[in-house]
Amino acid sequence: MSQAGKHLFTSESVTEGHPDKICDQISDTILDDLVRQDPKSRVACETLVTTGLVLIAGEITTNGYCDFQKLVRGVVRDIGYTKAIYGFDYKTCCVISSIHEQSPDISIGVDESEEHEQGPGIRASCSATPAARRWNDAPSDHPGP
Repeated sequence: MSQAGKHLFTSESVTEGHPDKICDQISDTILDDLVRQDPKSRVACETLVTTGLVLIAGEITTNGYCDFQKLVRGVVRDIGYTKAIYGFDYKTCCVISSIHEQSPDISIGVDESEEHEQGPGIRASCSATPAARRWNDAPSDHPGP
């Protein structure tokens, strides 16, 4: 909002036990675990939590292995959800994973090949579209729909 030089700035701050923070910590821990095992891991992972449930979904390509059950329960425990009376705890929460290998369309945009040398650039993927692009490439180098 800008009127005659006035600006309105808003932000949200949530505490450690907030569902958004739990999701971030679980996704970050999955990423860290896989990159530690395989620095070339590709992880596009989202997490959802609600009463009694953790859902992990996305695309992961790696030579590493992640024990999602153990990892998720460890994060939930470390945050402090240790009693079923909270409606959410590490011992009884349901952990569901829907993970599959990265789409070949994304790989085309980020893999190195003899014909197309991968140079420095910002890589981005968006959960709304099945594409990853290096923003300094020409549009003809971008994967198609």
